[in-house]
Amino acid sequence: MAFPPEFLDDLRQRVSLADTVGRRVKLTRRGREHSGLCPFHKEKTPSFTLNEEKGFYHCFGCGAHGDVIGFVMRSEGLSFPETVEKLAAEAGIPVPQSSPEERQRAKRAATLHDVMERAAKWYEAQLSAGSGRRARDYLTNRGLKDETVARFRLGFAPDANAALKTALLKENVPEALLIESGLIAQPEDQGRESYDRFRDRVMFPITDPRGRVIAFGGRALGEARAKYLNSPDTPLFHKGRVLFGLAQAREAARNRNRVLVVEGYMDAIALAEAGFPEVVAPLGTALTEEQIALLWKLAPEPILLFDGDAAGQRAALRAAMRALPLLKPGHSLRFATVPEGDDPDTLVRRRGAAAVTRLIDEARPLVDLVWRAETEARLFDTPERRAGLRRRLNEIAAEIADRDVQEAYRREYAERMFRAFGFRGDGNRRPRERDHRRGPATPMPVSEGDGTKVRLDARQLREKVALLAMMRHPHLVEDFDQIFGRETFVSEELETLRRDLIMTFLSFLEIDPAELERRLAAGGHGPLIEHLKSQSVRIHAGFARPEASLEEARTGLREVWKAHYRDMIQDDHDRAVRAFMENPCDQTMKTLETLREAMRAIKEEQDLAIISSYLRWDEAPARA
Repeated sequence: MAFPPEFLDDLRQRVSLADTVGRRVKLTRRGREHSGLCPFHKEKTPSFTLNEEKGFYHCFGCGAHGDVIGFVMRSEGLSFPETVEKLAAEAGIPVPQSSPEERQRAKRAATLHDVMERAAKWYEAQLSAGSGRRARDYLTNRGLKDETVARFRLGFAPDANAALKTALLKENVPEALLIESGLIAQPEDQGRESYDRFRDRVMFPITDPRGRVIAFGGRALGEARAKYLNSPDTPLFHKGRVLFGLAQAREAARNRNRVLVVEGYMDAIALAEAGFPEVVAPLGTALTEEQIALLWKLAPEPILLFDGDAAGQRAALRAAMRALPLLKPGHSLRFATVPEGDDPDTLVRRRGAAAVTRLIDEARPLVDLVWRAETEARLFDTPERRAGLRRRLNEIAAEIADRDVQEAYRREYAERMFRAFGFRGDGNRRPRERDHRRGPATPMPVSEGDGTKVRLDARQLREKVALLAMMRHPHLVEDFDQIFGRETFVSEELETLRRDLIMTFLSFLEIDPAELERRLAAGGHGPLIEHLKSQSVRIHAGFARPEASLEEARTGLREVWKAHYRDMIQDDHDRAVRAFMENPCDQTMKTLETLREAMRAIKEEQDLAIISSYLRWDEAPARA
């Protein structure tokens, strides 16, 4: 089966060679290329390399070489047609059927490329002619040099109804091809003559990644209903699949491992002239999935430079939301906001390349843009509003298809909620700093299963018991927020598990114990979790057994933590007594009285939150 060359080129552009190979071989990125162990012969030292930009792989050991189609054929033992159909299905594009009509269409596409090239040369010639004076003045006033004009092949469409049409008809180009290519328009009234689509405009050729002209954009020099006009969709051109300036930017983007995205033709050209050749632009619409895929072939984190006005920020947010489902490890977007009143073109002309460099250096990740959009200039002064924010952020994270990235976003937003509003969202709870002044509590004997006696720190044991209970009954995290939301555990290992448990719970509020344990174990806590479930800990936490009811667990944990606070407050009280004996003043007396109140609160069985508040005697003025 023969496939049209244009279809195969499109397929190679849309299917990532690195992603395809990476499913079979662990790859390491090194500059422009990826390397790894060859999948086609046994080796211990990597000799396999691929270049995503150029679209080929090569093994210096066995000589294997090819493109993404060849790799799948060789690695999966498929025929050429089977491979093409498989990759096309992955890319979501229909496979053209081999037929006389399809073969004729392929020939017609080649002819259309020729027509577009002729039109580009004609427009270039008009810019240099006498009639192109106004267009040349416009480009000069925009600060463009002759070499930049030549590099982007800018041209001019005269203010005449059929100037291009007449010129190309004289070159024996059929009128039907001119209409099919979008160069001329056919009125609905069939009795009227067709006419040039672009008139009295500076012309910007739009090319495919190989540099072939496939469409045009035109900027009006006089009065016009549309300042910018693009070619209509044609057999060669679909605006959602193309980026302006891609052919010119590819080499620089590969060398710098960076690609900049701006909103308009002149923005892209101005930045390229100012020393940022790795710049492209969509064609007057929000970034599409196909365009994002093209950008990721150039660099893993394209940087979008959008205007600082409301329209520009809306465009940036649309791009972020469009990219969310597509995010994958190592691939995202970054956003730089051009100062309000400027666009990249005016910014670089007024303030120079240094101002653009600063913007690029300050670009924010996608996760920041979404957080800011959901929180900026909004009040979260009620539990309902804070709960709404948490739900909205979880819904946004759920749109990410990749599970690893989705979970990373859930955790990131949970941590930001925690930092901004505290555990329950009351806006004033913060984790206590680890108190190194308090020495370890008196060790207590613990019996292992074989009868061996070991000695454990009482405070650490209570922390372990608390963690085990919370894992068995995740919703206790909310009930005991004064433990998990404000206390900081003494052991670094237990403290890390405490924080990860909080963030996992906040990210998945309805999570069950098995899933919570699985996620924590996957995060590196497996050995510690197994220790918490061991006899040496469980013997002190019967209420944390799996079959215990939530109420049993709640009651048991309250008693354990009350003892924990009693020991801590007793230690503080003893130190306060010594401080008062050494320096009997109003301050030491107030501290001593506050801690005596705390001891009375424990004896009177007051709420744990009240008792916990006394532990901040050294961080706030003494109570009246």
